[in-house]
Amino acid sequence: MKNITYSFQLLCTLLCMLYSSGISTAQKRPNIVFILTDDQGWGDLGINGNVNVRTPHIDQLARDGAMFSRFYVSPLCAPTRAGLLTGRYHYRTGVWGVSNSREFMNLDEVTFADLFKKAGYATGCFGKWHNGSQYPYHPNGRGFDEFYGMLSGHYANYFNTVVDHNGDAVRSKGYIADDLTDKAMEFMEKNRQKPFVCYIPYNTPHSPFQVPDAYYNRVKARGIRQFSHNKAEEDPEVTVTALAMCENIDDNVGRIMKKLQDLKIAENTIVIYMTDNGPNSWRWNGDMKGRKGTADEGGVRVPFIIRWPGIIPKGKVVNGNAAYIDLLPTLTDLAGIPVNGTKTLDGISLKPILIGKVEAVPERLLFLSINNHHSVRKGNFLFLNNALYDLSKDSTQQNNVAGQYPELAAGLSTALDKWYKESFQGMDTVRSMPVGYPQFPKTILPSQDATLHPSPTGKLSYSSSAPNSSWITNWDDTESYVSWNVDIHTAGQYKVNVFYTSPQSGIGDAFEAELNGKKISGKITEAFDPELIPSPDRVKRQAESYEKVFKKLYVGNWALEKGTGELKLAITELKGTRFADIRAIELVLVR
Repeated sequence: MKNITYSFQLLCTLLCMLYSSGISTAQKRPNIVFILTDDQGWGDLGINGNVNVRTPHIDQLARDGAMFSRFYVSPLCAPTRAGLLTGRYHYRTGVWGVSNSREFMNLDEVTFADLFKKAGYATGCFGKWHNGSQYPYHPNGRGFDEFYGMLSGHYANYFNTVVDHNGDAVRSKGYIADDLTDKAMEFMEKNRQKPFVCYIPYNTPHSPFQVPDAYYNRVKARGIRQFSHNKAEEDPEVTVTALAMCENIDDNVGRIMKKLQDLKIAENTIVIYMTDNGPNSWRWNGDMKGRKGTADEGGVRVPFIIRWPGIIPKGKVVNGNAAYIDLLPTLTDLAGIPVNGTKTLDGISLKPILIGKVEAVPERLLFLSINNHHSVRKGNFLFLNNALYDLSKDSTQQNNVAGQYPELAAGLSTALDKWYKESFQGMDTVRSMPVGYPQFPKTILPSQDATLHPSPTGKLSYSSSAPNSSWITNWDDTESYVSWNVDIHTAGQYKVNVFYTSPQSGIGDAFEAELNGKKISGKITEAFDPELIPSPDRVKRQAESYEKVFKKLYVGNWALEKGTGELKLAITELKGTRFADIRAIELVLVR
């Protein structure tokens, strides 16, 4: 009886202590800090054997937690992001590319942010989203309370650039990765008294190759001693700059870890570090074949590190094939969050492996694909392009062993074809931009989501080969036009703005927007032709546009009906030889 009384008194004392300190049961759930980098290869870390780069904070993170020997992602970034958010292969989520609305994730998909938010977590995303720009594709419509960063893929400038903050355009401060880290740490501090998910998808070391001097200078001074197996195609300046960008990321990882320590929440925070695809240039990557955009090892094998003190053993190395589709089931399982409402998951929970209940990731088929690049992995075997490789003996894919294992090769070929047909079946290749949600009344229709319709002799084009961050230019005749597929959610009055630049010769040019028979017209009445913003590139850019400021032109109010249609923008009068450059149309629901 005395023991029962003593136990009851002890329990009461503990409950009182918890109550008085303001800590609830819900707050004991682990926080999640999920760091994702852009175009950083498996070989861009010191812990993986790269002598050209210094990444002490990431290396320490790996020593303090678990590291996966073979972790796989999609060959390109937006598909990887869709898969890790949903736990499903990206084709099933509607994502099959990186621009022109191919990156838009189906609205009936459930993200890990949706699940954690429903469970009472604060949710924030700070960085490159790249799974749809307009609400409810916007991160604020996909479970994130707060968003600060880039909605689309490529960005023109990494210093003091324009980003999105919960639907509003704002200018970032300083170098982009540093600024994203600042905002993420502010979010952590603001929500330190309750559980939170802080997703930090950095947009570096994706091109354009820009980095503060201190990082570039120290990597340049050390020099490059390890090279890609395709050394003849390696650009030393790209390698130096990309690795300098990786060292900047490493410093920011160090800042995040220190912040967690300062807030006294590091012990109850799961920290994940991974990258979204293989490297964006030829540089040392463990001599693996391929790079970003391919389904070979070099294009899809990436580092994956996870730390949770006291739960995940230090220095653990996980064997077997894991993948981006495993993130949602793993995070929810570790945190005890139900997955009710999700579609059928393709990924599995890695919790049993991480906490030592099983030795390795269960063997299964893993499919990785984008465009015409497809591969399937089973255990140590990789099948692609009708070739079979045993990665346990041939990590660089030198020897096709399909002849030695004909039944295995044939079976994997059949499985890959079947998976691709089933996954891609019913893909919505024409995506309408949602417009007019009262809770998110402003909708931007940017140039990268437009379809260009040049006349037979017209030169209408994007300002660069990569649509993201570009603008519509070279519009030299009245027969050419541009269009956006839109879905008007709410009938009503919409304020119409056009973002443009135009030289003096363009004053008087007239244009017209039309949707389902309703028209609104406008005219360029003021020249605005700024210089391009100076860009501190270390390497001449190949795809991205440079940055310039666009002027907002109020066109008028437009009465629109609910429903879908093609919004056309056309020139009705051209005074000079070329129409204005167009960055976007803005539609704002006013009533």
